Amino acid sequence: MTGPDPDLDHAPVTVTVRIGASPEVVFPYFTDPALLVEWIGEWADLHPQVGGAFALDVHRVSVRGRYLTVDPPHRVEFTWGIPGNDILPAGSTRVEVRLTPDGDDTLVELTHHDLPAVQAEPHRAGWTTYLTHLSQIRVRRRPTEAPPRRT
Repeated sequence: MTGPDPDLDHAPVTVTVRIGASPEVVFPYFTDPALLVEWIGEWADLHPQVGGAFALDVHRVSVRGRYLTVDPPHRVEFTWGIPGNDILPAGSTRVEVRLTPDGDDTLVELTHHDLPAVQAEPHRAGWTTYLTHLSQIRVRRRPTEAPPRRT
C-alpha cells in the first residue's frame, strides 16, 4: 500500500502579519489594483465582487482567478492560479484573507487553500515576503480617520 502522493497532497498555508491601521484602511489593499501593486506584483486588474475577475502579474507570472467573497472590511476570498500551468492552473486554489481589529492595528491572516504540496513552501515564502512588504508600507488613512493615539 502506498501513501498519498506528495505532489498532489493539498495543504493550506497560513501567514499572519500586523498592520498599523484599521481594517477599513487595510481592506482596499486587497481590492484596489493601485494599492495591491504597492505590495505585490507589477500590474493588477481587479473586479472585487463575487464572480469578478482577479488578475495579477507578479514577476512576469500571470495569476488569474475570481473573487469568491468580498466582505469589507473583514474578509476577502479569491481563487488563484496560473493559466496554462499543469501544477497550479488558473483558479485552482483559494486565497482567504481575514482582517481582525487589534487595538489600533489589524491582524491580517492569509490562508492559501488547495495548494499542491510541492507549491506549499514556495507560496509560504512568497506570502511571507509580500505580506511583510504590506506591513512596512505606510498604508493611507482615509481623510476621516485620525492617526492612532499612542499612549
